[in-house]
Amino acid sequence: MTIREELEAREHSILSEKASFSDESRGRDIAEEQCDLRPVYQRDRDRILHSKSFRRLKGKTQVFLAPEGDHYRNRLTHTLEVSQNARTVAKALRLNEDLTEAIALGHDLGHTPFGHAGERVLNAIVPGGFRHQEQSVRVVEKLEKDGKGLNLTYEVRDGIRNHSMSGTPSTYEGKVVRICDKIAYVNSDIDDAIRGGVISDDDIPNEFKICLGYTLRERLNTLIHDLIKNSKETGEIALSEDIMEAFSGLRRFMFDNVYVNSIAKLEEGKAQALIQRLYEYYLVNTEKLPGEYFNKIKEGTEDKERVVCDFIAGMTDNYAVTTYSKLSIPQMWAVY
Repeated sequence: MTIREELEAREHSILSEKASFSDESRGRDIAEEQCDLRPVYQRDRDRILHSKSFRRLKGKTQVFLAPEGDHYRNRLTHTLEVSQNARTVAKALRLNEDLTEAIALGHDLGHTPFGHAGERVLNAIVPGGFRHQEQSVRVVEKLEKDGKGLNLTYEVRDGIRNHSMSGTPSTYEGKVVRICDKIAYVNSDIDDAIRGGVISDDDIPNEFKICLGYTLRERLNTLIHDLIKNSKETGEIALSEDIMEAFSGLRRFMFDNVYVNSIAKLEEGKAQALIQRLYEYYLVNTEKLPGEYFNKIKEGTEDKERVVCDFIAGMTDNYAVTTYSKLSIPQMWAVY
């Protein structure tokens, strides 16, 4: 018996009957030989962790565009916070931690530069629209490894595709990530907004503080404990009714005071104009795309609009700005 088989057998002895067992996965689109050490979901987790798109998350906006300071979240730190929260819940509920972590680490791989501002402009100008969760699946299926993709299992891709509030994951692990994503970003965004002077702690309505807690630590403690307790009692992955009502109210408060029309959003119009300009430029000048993108257009395997979208969505904030500057601003030169 291999180590992988021993680990698969251990899952059946310790995990809940509602867990996703590694040896019962619906598998990969392309069959491949099993690893002798790692079950399939652990292997998927490792593939995501070592991917280029995962490393690029460190250069992508979470909420605050180009903040001055080293302690604001970016898309990578958000992803790690989601993973930590989700693993805590999955372990308490005896679900598959490897699957949970793989979904959490991959859920935002397709996010654009400049956060949701970038997503909104691509959704408006690209034929067929743009949703970062669908792009995340496209990244792992078609874009990573020079177009070969990561060949992840069905369950991981399903969890990535359905991590938004409108999604319905097919596994309990996917459902855990779906809620923990919201818990992570609402609370970390409050922390960053207070740090940046966008809101103060006194601005948060007392009704939410009384129910959820007065500090970041207290709110996370309340939400994670409630999610575990209520999920155990009801058999469904969900917050209790009272906590969910308060959490939804806190999320609406953030939309009203931070996510829309706050001082932190003043530069978003410029960022969106930049992305639109890049998109328009590369549609006309497809030969200027990197070879792996241009070849798809040349060979007719992909529509040019989608290829240009893939290229821009994969950019970090800094790379997008640098590329735009090279295309739009005359470069200094000298003769010696």
